[in-house]
Amino acid sequence: MDKHDLHREFVKTARRISRRFARALDAVGPLGPPPRRSEALPAYLARVVVGQQLSTTAARTIWSRLEQRAVDAGVALPHYASLAPDDELRACGLSGNKLRALRAIAAADLAGALAPARLKVLSSAARHEALLALHGVGPWTAHIAALFWFREQDVWPVGDVSVRKTFAGFVADQTRWGFDEAAALFAPRRSTLARYLWRVADATP
Repeated sequence: MDKHDLHREFVKTARRISRRFARALDAVGPLGPPPRRSEALPAYLARVVVGQQLSTTAARTIWSRLEQRAVDAGVALPHYASLAPDDELRACGLSGNKLRALRAIAAADLAGALAPARLKVLSSAARHEALLALHGVGPWTAHIAALFWFREQDVWPVGDVSVRKTFAGFVADQTRWGFDEAAALFAPRRSTLARYLWRVADATP
């Protein structure tokens, strides 16, 4: 579906929940598909893990330090994390849990568990479970990878605080549908719903 047609459909569906929601989505404007990620899946997962529960600025600072250390060592991320000593990684700003998560991602990659050819043939649910099996990769990280790396169309990252709070505010405008029922109105394109909600949240003072 053309992004303009999709936008009109989303605004129409949002109006079923509330006019305020429809106006908010209309103000965002049409959204094209998320850009294809050029980085390998292990590096993408590692970067998402590093950024968990941090501001964008803090996450970028830590990731930049890790990238520079990896370049200096001549090793790609996240494999640098499997070789570097703990104190060197902590000096970049990594917590103990994130350090272990990056090492788990590197180990899974070396074992072939993160090969795109292997994961792409799995169902969405099976791929989600495969990612959750990695230490430090929780539902939020798995959903973000599904939405932005695998570009699945019906990912609903309800564990994302921004998505949940923003959508709940609009759902509260009416009593016909509960939270999950209102989200289901946008299936099978809830990935786009999440992206709209992030844009709305960013635009809200």
